[in-house]
This record gives sequence, structure tokens and C-alpha cells, in this order.
Amino acid sequence: MFNIYKLLFFLSLMMGTFITISSYSWLGMWMGLEINLLSIIPLMSNTKNMMSNEASLKYFITQALASTILLFSIILLSFNIYELWEYQFKLMLNSSLLTKMGAAPFHFWFPEVMEGINWMNCLLLLTWQKIAPFILIMHNKMELFLSLIILFSMFVSGIMGINQTSMRKILAYSSINHIAWMISALMFMESIWMIYFITYSIISLNIILILNKFKIFMYSQLFSNMNFNISMKIFFILNFFSLGGLPPFLGFMPKWLTIQMMISNNFIMLSMIMVIMTLITLYFYIRITFSTLMLNMNELNFNLKKIKKTWLILILNFFSLTGLVMITLIFNFY
Repeated sequence: MFNIYKLLFFLSLMMGTFITISSYSWLGMWMGLEINLLSIIPLMSNTKNMMSNEASLKYFITQALASTILLFSIILLSFNIYELWEYQFKLMLNSSLLTKMGAAPFHFWFPEVMEGINWMNCLLLLTWQKIAPFILIMHNKMELFLSLIILFSMFVSGIMGINQTSMRKILAYSSINHIAWMISALMFMESIWMIYFITYSIISLNIILILNKFKIFMYSQLFSNMNFNISMKIFFILNFFSLGGLPPFLGFMPKWLTIQMMISNNFIMLSMIMVIMTLITLYFYIRITFSTLMLNMNELNFNLKKIKKTWLILILNFFSLTGLVMITLIFNFY
């Protein structure tokens, strides 16, 4: 049953983000972030699940700490008396925003919070909650610092993601990898960041809708729960290829644009490291897809029901997977 209070908090969550991205002053931006934070906590917490209460508390403490550092650095920058320290204050401001979105090495809270919440909240955390911090970083770009964050995020997501057996943690480390790509797109051209973010959101939506439909939370559940629905199994596999950025799929397009833009701005070494480190995340995506495709478990599971085909998921997947071909054909006419 959908509670009416959840709709109210969801609307105020969206309003908080819109206040942040449309504000002219840093104080207004901070206020929007606070409204956003106070709206997502009731959506996360669930009286029937202690894990989600713990996750919402972890999320609240981390975000409140980041908001405090953000406000502190805004106040110090507004005085204009610490001119020698201006770079350090900007560093603090950017660090607090990177903590809010969960970029490495400020990612300590992100996989833990993801593990405790349901799939729809995971989708919010992976997509909507990243809009405001990214747009605030646009106002305050620091190329050297952001390059270090990109390298950290690439290494952390690749190495930590291999070990995981929880699908939510795998998607969390995957998100850290995509954050690095989005920051690199943001450094050179905001429109490429927007294309990347929309593409990533579509692919994440597709994967999470399938995982939510089959109630899959762990890696081992993939083998048994998808045996009876071949079309969903194929779409699930192709979406992971798209998330990894393999060429025939939509996920390849924003990475292609980002690499092109980085090379044209002489960031050749950084783009090469990014491509190599993304191969590690692609390895564990392919491991998931191969085991889903190859392994077949026939033991009895009394919770299994005949799941009807959901046309919304199938249509969304179709457009997502054929998107690159469509876009290539459309742009060829110009």
C-alpha cells in the first residue's frame, strides 16, 4: 500500500533539488540541500525493517556532517578576509559536495547505506540525489583536485567491487565508477555530463526494475529466480553490458563523448587510466551476466510465482538498448 505521506516527502525531495539548482546564492543552495535531506529520511526508514532504520541514520549523520562543512566553508569564503586560504576553503567546499554524492575517498557511507534500503530508494540514491552536488561542483571546478578524485574513485570501485556478493553493493561501487566518469565530463563540458547522467539513470532504472520485480538482492539469487523468464534474463544481461559501456549499446555513447573531450583537452594519460580501470568493473559485470546465463538451478523454491510480463520494463529496455543505433541514425541526417 502506498502511503500519501510518501508522496508528500517525495515532492519536497524534488523541490529541495530544484531550489538548490536554481538558487543564485550559496545559502539558498545549502537550504535546498537541507530540504532534500530531511525529505529522503522518512522515505528510507521503515518500521518493519531495522536495516533501513540503521541505513537512514547513517545517511543522515553523513549528510548532516557534509552540510555543516559546506556551510562553514561558504561562511569563511564570504568574509573575503582569508585570501591566502581561499584555495583551502574551496577544497573544503568541494570535499563536502563529493561526500554528499559518495565519490571516493569520501564513499565510506555509500555501500553501507545502499545495503540497508529497498530497491526504489536505491534508485533515488543512485540517480536523483546526485543532481544537486554535481551542479554545485560546476560552480567551483578545481581540475587537479577533481583529477585526484577521479583516480581514487576508479581504483576504489574496481578493487572493492570484485569482492561483493550483494547486488546493491555491486551497484553502489558501479555508481562510484560512473561518478568518476561524470566528474571528468563535468570538467570540460556540462552538456556531456547531462547526456552521461541521463543515460546512466535510464540504465540504472532498467536494472533496478528487473531486480525489484524478481526480488533479487544477492548474487546467488540470480541463478534461480530468472530461470522461468528468458526475455527478462536476456534484457538483464544486455543492460549490464550497456552499464559497462560496450559499443552496440546506449551506455557506450557518453563514455565515447567523454574520452573524445578529454583527449581534445590533452588529458590523455587520465583518460587512458580511466579506460583501463573501467575494465575491472566490466569484468565483474560480465561475471554476473555469464553466471546468470549459464548456471541453471532446478531446486524447489516455494516463493517462486509465475511472473507476468511487464510491458513497461520491456519497452524501457528496448529503447535503452537500441538507443545508440537510433541516435547514430538520427544525427547522420544533420
